[in-house]
Amino acid sequence: MGFLTEHQLSLIFGLLGNIVSFLVFMAPIPTFYKICKKKSSEGFQSIPYVISLLSAMLLLYYGFLKTNAYLIITINGIGCVIEVIYLTLYIIYAPKKEKLFTVRLVISNIGAFGLIMVTTIFLLKGSKRVNAIGWICAVYNLAVFAAPLSIMMRVIRTKSVEFMPFTLSLFLTLCATVWFFYGYFVRDFFIALPNVMGFLFGISQMILYIIYKDAANKDVEANMKQQESNAEIKLSSFNNSKFYPQADQPETISHNCLFTAKSCNV
Repeated sequence: MGFLTEHQLSLIFGLLGNIVSFLVFMAPIPTFYKICKKKSSEGFQSIPYVISLLSAMLLLYYGFLKTNAYLIITINGIGCVIEVIYLTLYIIYAPKKEKLFTVRLVISNIGAFGLIMVTTIFLLKGSKRVNAIGWICAVYNLAVFAAPLSIMMRVIRTKSVEFMPFTLSLFLTLCATVWFFYGYFVRDFFIALPNVMGFLFGISQMILYIIYKDAANKDVEANMKQQESNAEIKLSSFNNSKFYPQADQPETISHNCLFTAKSCNV
């Protein structure tokens, strides 16, 4: 890639970032298909989607403050719309307790975003405003990547990967890689640095998935073998009781026959 300028490279990685980020936003579709099919969001958490929404809103604001940040604006505008749809579906199908918790969380996050906007608009100007929002975005980018940590702990505790889709982890890792290079080539370290941690979190999730997917398969195989063994034992017991009478039965029969014969002779 030595014949490409940094501007061209940033454009390439920015476009790739838009594509991969869109796939990341779309990755939970199977999850919400399950939720809609079961008409229940029980077992799934809304926190990652709330954090993703606030992150997209902050990055959208950051993109408007920066110059020539159209690729940041486009994908985060789309992301805001998608996350709102996800949260709407979650709230519709969530149990009452989770529904109230999610609504309060969304309201508090929107309130926090409004406070950040008002504070930076009236108290900061120029590059100071951009840098302040850049730091806030960097922290929230880490929160987005770290949001599945609670799911990772659940995977370790239950040894089940049901609630941690491999596809999402894979695309989060790809997304972090692409946006790191975009941030590097445009010299925007508020974008580049958090994605280093995003890459590490994504790799960790995929490793967990591989480990506990195999563990789950082994448990299934062990259960099947145990069921087969139990079936063989029951079948063996049935055959023994059917074809081989108890040891005292022949003796009892012969004794009764002799007693009957004696009685007849008397």
